[in-house]
Amino acid sequence: AKAEEVAARHPGRIVIGADQVLECEGHVFHKPADLAAAHAHLARLQGRTHALHSAVAIRRGGHAEDFVETARLTLRPLDAGAIDAYLRLAGAAVTSSVGAYQLEGLGIHLFERVEGDHSTVLGLPLTPLLARLRGMGLLAF
Repeated sequence: AKAEEVAARHPGRIVIGADQVLECEGHVFHKPADLAAAHAHLARLQGRTHALHSAVAIRRGGHAEDFVETARLTLRPLDAGAIDAYLRLAGAAVTSSVGAYQLEGLGIHLFERVEGDHSTVLGLPLTPLLARLRGMGLLAF
């Protein structure tokens, strides 16, 4: 919806919008409001596999293209002490991440397995995005 609004204000421009949803066992997670909520997120995710669905909307003039890429991640089993130690080191920055971790930083220590494209995990699946932009004739190579 946001990409549509921006595209309407900037006709002829290329507009790329993206968002990410974390899902684990049927529950959809949102960014934690504070460190206590981040602790609850990690406690629920520990020892389980979850999916990060990264959605992308491309708009240019009347052309619209949408796609979703999914990565699957498994947190290793963590006790409350390990979660506390991680949050103490990572700080409030974890509240900017839907999973309460930042895989590109200290968060990598929490994981047992990561399946999928790294850029999908970060929230913007670059490889498929670039392929679509090439398909639209917007990139030289």
